[in-house]
Amino acid sequence: MIKAALSLLLVLMAVCATTGKYVPKTGRRVPQTLSRGWGDQLIWAQTYEEALYWSRSRNKPLMVLFHLEDCPHSQALKKVFAEDNELQKVLDEDFVVINLMYETTDKHLSPDGQYVPRIIFVDPAMTVRADIVGRYANRMYAYEPTDVKLLISNMQKAKKLLKSEL
Repeated sequence: MIKAALSLLLVLMAVCATTGKYVPKTGRRVPQTLSRGWGDQLIWAQTYEEALYWSRSRNKPLMVLFHLEDCPHSQALKKVFAEDNELQKVLDEDFVVINLMYETTDKHLSPDGQYVPRIIFVDPAMTVRADIVGRYANRMYAYEPTDVKLLISNMQKAKKLLKSEL
């Protein structure tokens, strides 16, 4: 009887061990891209420091996008953001991009508070462009899905300021 119980226990342990999470046949998992769904064809910086370095060395403005995965406003903006070809093209050709789900130690990136989604522009001289704002007085750097044209206009403004000031 003890042998039967031990055999049953071993069978149960073997079944439990094989019913875990799915692992591809190759044994490797596909890494999550840094885009987090905001534009898979774009090259995203991994850290804020890396983004600043790329911005300075490539002489391109930096667009910092703050968001949260479980925020409905972030999710709505992400859908429109990723599907807009003009926006993606301008970002790919003329900007360094990073999306962050956490706040940085640079307090200049939250001039009017810490909320999401929030988009801030930084020039290659590492100056936060607090003068490039959205349409809301109480959340100056917030954009909604209907604000994509304004965002593209602000991106053009960031490029023009770069050329005129440097």
